[in-house]
Amino acid sequence: MGMSDYPFSEEIELHGHIIDSWILPRVFDTIMDLGGDFEVLEIEVGKRKEETSHARMRVLAHTQEQLDRIVQHLQPLGATLTAGGDVQTEPAPRDGALPPDFYSTTNLPTEVRIRGRWVPVEPIEMDVAIIVDWERGVVTTKPMLDVKRGEHVVVGHQGIRVRPLERAREGEIFSFMQSAVSSEKPKKLVIHEVAREMRAIKGRGGKIVVVAGPAIIHSGAGPYLAALIREGYVDVLFGGNAIAVHDVEWALFGTSLGVNLESGLPVEGGHRHHMRAINAVRAVGSLHEAVRQGILTRGVMYEAVRKGIRVVLAGSIRDDGPLPEVITDVIEAQRAMREALVGVELVLMISSMLHSIATGNMLPATVKTVVVDINPAVVTKLADRGSWQAVGLVTDAELFLRELAVALEIKV
Repeated sequence: MGMSDYPFSEEIELHGHIIDSWILPRVFDTIMDLGGDFEVLEIEVGKRKEETSHARMRVLAHTQEQLDRIVQHLQPLGATLTAGGDVQTEPAPRDGALPPDFYSTTNLPTEVRIRGRWVPVEPIEMDVAIIVDWERGVVTTKPMLDVKRGEHVVVGHQGIRVRPLERAREGEIFSFMQSAVSSEKPKKLVIHEVAREMRAIKGRGGKIVVVAGPAIIHSGAGPYLAALIREGYVDVLFGGNAIAVHDVEWALFGTSLGVNLESGLPVEGGHRHHMRAINAVRAVGSLHEAVRQGILTRGVMYEAVRKGIRVVLAGSIRDDGPLPEVITDVIEAQRAMREALVGVELVLMISSMLHSIATGNMLPATVKTVVVDINPAVVTKLADRGSWQAVGLVTDAELFLRELAVALEIKV
């Protein structure tokens, strides 16, 4: 096809490590996969690994709709329009609704142009709206539900700059996510690298979040997570009703789901233990009060209360009880999680698919993530959101946390 077959075009630029991070080939593939064509107008390739590259090209399409779709897919790869111009906004038509052509964010670092100046979009997460306060020159994001009528919502793709994650200049554990998602990787090596990263983060006063599933308790790994909290390696704990309930069940009765965690054998009448655990906490009003009164004397929740870390327990429709601290309104739970994630540098997602997916959707792509699950599909699904910032391990919670405690030289 000749150029006359593509009457619609837009000129874009790419800057950064676009060659060795495979950004440029992905741009070419995206354009062709969406039925368009391209013409490379200029390209400069960095001669050393520290040097960046630059490319300028014309994107060609049959229709304006096709061109808009192509540009929309190229922006997460770092493409910016050479035509320049400020970002475009339209007022929200009503509370909780957006203009038809609203821009939906990625989790990558993003900037918008306001009166000729590039302004960072903060906080950034995927699938939210960008709101511009033109008078103050301030840019922020909001979930659709929180947008108010009349707020200036970014629309279209003009004046938006997304910075894709690039391959690290030096080798590190978070530079080979794709090969790390495997049940055959040397887990001990990866876990010790994770431990080194955790030490470095804590050494500079950084923030670590753990997303914990009840399998941690069922597998007997609860004491290891409790020790991590006690030693200051966990700043925020996310989970559901189940992780807390079965932790309390273990603390009070030595069982999880009615199974003795020492012998591995079911206990007569043990199927009622989790309900008795819930009732013991509800009878005194809270986990904090259970610790204060000496009812709860060990376990994950005990250490979390004593350490004073932030705990967000997001409930679900299947919860028994639930415990008093469980947030049963999912929107309020989302808000609590977003607030607790501000400034986080590392997230450990351990055997909790749904809470981990929710957390991953709220994270900037720059946050380093470790995903641990016995199910390879869960690990791949979660690690895929993080590009080179995620490490996936297919293993059980007990093995991971036990080896992590060893690597951190924590006594359990």
